[in-house]
Amino acid sequence: MWDLISSSIYASILLSIAIAVIGSLIVINKTTAITGSIAHGSFGGIGLALFLGSSVIFTTSLFTALLAVILAFITIKFPHRQDSLIGVIWAVGMSIGIIFLSLTPGYQSDALSYLFGNILLVENKDLIFMGIIDILILISIVFFYHRFLAMSYDREFLTLRGINANLLYIYFLILTSLTIVMSVRAIGIILILALFTIPALIAEKFTKKFYSMMILSGILGAIFMLSGILISFFYDISPTPTIVIIAAVALILSLFKKS
Repeated sequence: MWDLISSSIYASILLSIAIAVIGSLIVINKTTAITGSIAHGSFGGIGLALFLGSSVIFTTSLFTALLAVILAFITIKFPHRQDSLIGVIWAVGMSIGIIFLSLTPGYQSDALSYLFGNILLVENKDLIFMGIIDILILISIVFFYHRFLAMSYDREFLTLRGINANLLYIYFLILTSLTIVMSVRAIGIILILALFTIPALIAEKFTKKFYSMMILSGILGAIFMLSGILISFFYDISPTPTIVIIAAVALILSLFKKS
């Protein structure tokens, strides 16, 4: 049992790093719908991996990266119809996953675990992948911090500096897709969006600088996950929904803070 708890603690720390950076970028760029589309669409990659008998992490990473590029193209080329087209990608990705699962012999219990997640069942290979993606995220934010800020608030500035804002946006969505893949085992496709946006939404109300927002959202994400793990352990309930409910209560309480 201690091995499960220790692995979940490590996973919480690694996930909080991704929540700090990517979650904050999702909130300030208002890409919640796109993130939800990638998260649910990733089920297509999971279904494909189970059908082919290939690595779920590798196959789903490629699949979600492709979805990220498609969604970036849609939001850049068709901004007035992006809400409808994002919904279509959302549904198509899920449908692809369901089709491949129906073609896969035997009962695929693993597929359901990816839908709802369980941070107590994270394996060592998942922790290694989380660590790799975290390193990539940290390197990206260190080198592109000011560019990401400009992309979020003033894209014309990037253009004047000769920087391709669209290419940077695509890179951001690919990072988001990889973050989703590293989270599906622990959090689950259905609840990823809540856990990545709630800490950042709360942090935004209590900070004035973006780097402060990232730090606070990462801390909050870790607190929510560790609290949920402890409660689920003592009361024998599912950890991921517990984590999300704790985060949601904190969000509701934060709404009483005056701007």
